[in-house]
Amino acid sequence: MTPPPSPMSRRGVLAGAASLAGTGVALSAAAPSAQAGPRNRPGNAVIFRDVRPMGAVKPVDLTVVDGRITGEPAPRGARVVEGGGRIALPSLVDAHIHPDKTTWGGSWVSREPADSIADFAAQDVELFRSQRRTVGERAHGLMAHAVTRGTRAMRAHADIAPAYGLTCVEGLAQARERLDHALDVQIVAFPQHGVVRAPGTAALLEQAARSGLVDMIGGIDPISFDQAMDEQLDLVFGLADRYGVGVDIHLHDRGEKGLTVLRGIIERTRALSLQGRVTVSHVFCLPGLSDTELAAMAEDLGDLDISLTTVAPSESLVLPVAKLRQHGVRVGLGSDGVRDSWSPFGNADMLHRAHLLGWVTDVRLDEELAACYEVGAHGGADVMRLPRADFSPGSPADFVLMRAECLPQVLVDMPARDLVVHGGRVVARDGELT
Repeated sequence: MTPPPSPMSRRGVLAGAASLAGTGVALSAAAPSAQAGPRNRPGNAVIFRDVRPMGAVKPVDLTVVDGRITGEPAPRGARVVEGGGRIALPSLVDAHIHPDKTTWGGSWVSREPADSIADFAAQDVELFRSQRRTVGERAHGLMAHAVTRGTRAMRAHADIAPAYGLTCVEGLAQARERLDHALDVQIVAFPQHGVVRAPGTAALLEQAARSGLVDMIGGIDPISFDQAMDEQLDLVFGLADRYGVGVDIHLHDRGEKGLTVLRGIIERTRALSLQGRVTVSHVFCLPGLSDTELAAMAEDLGDLDISLTTVAPSESLVLPVAKLRQHGVRVGLGSDGVRDSWSPFGNADMLHRAHLLGWVTDVRLDEELAACYEVGAHGGADVMRLPRADFSPGSPADFVLMRAECLPQVLVDMPARDLVVHGGRVVARDGELT
């Protein structure tokens, strides 16, 4: 989790990022075909009639077979979903969210002053103990809401600490199972109270890694918060290596402290051959670097396929996405906390978060606005190692239908998500799960 930042000025940092314009779209006529192959069974085929993928001027019919976009003729007897000329855009991915902490759907919570991560973590415990609804119930409510707003996947962080045991992990796993038809979820065992400073946490992390419920092991500010960099990183990376899970570490430290931790993460990723299995979240030490310093660090991150995530908290703390991607660094966008003890704000709406990314980076041009949507859609998919939902043949049929003119307008106006499609199935309509 990240303490809420103070308001800051804005400037463009996404200039030069690739836009979604020109993405390949697989189209087919709605006329049935007698040449349907073995996978083109009518029961698994859907035609989304009269839609405009990526804002195409002329509506077309989009064919889905077995949950994937296909360029083949529509099979005879395929089901038809009317699109009504709506724009079709890739569903979004929330690469960093904390559903276990949320009070979403419950009574209003008045928050107390807090000045440090330790203060916020203590209030987490108080809130946890005061809630009548279980973690699984609260998380499910928030995650279901995210689906109705067009989220296809999320990486969910679950607190691991002596105060909770494995309760938060188990709650998120229950919510994940309930939404298996509509949402892809990765769970991170996250030591919010520290790994070393909270005795008993290391053993709980190992239990979580052994349980099969988590996909990744987390960490948090090894120097400034845990005050034991080598011990924390050695333990976290050791568990990842031993149990075949990934790593996702919260790094809020700026300046040399943050860079020291990042170098330690790079060294261990290389030493244990964990390429492609490590993510660093927030990474506030990168935005202030000179172009030369950033390029050197980004080259190491890209070579080892270490992913990064940002929640676009402010102009000075948002990651320089375009520059990082020039070096092959995967960068995803996330919600962070939603209506929890850390902040009354948040809504798990990734279109709104992509809008905020454009707002804090002061973008103006159509290609810059489209690039913000791309970070929310494809950036998170890249971080989670999911195939991009880009309408190309064989890609997942995960998309959202909205009434809008074009992609830049969607990013700015955030229209209602009329239909949300996951794996070719309509999973939400008019803001409600189907």
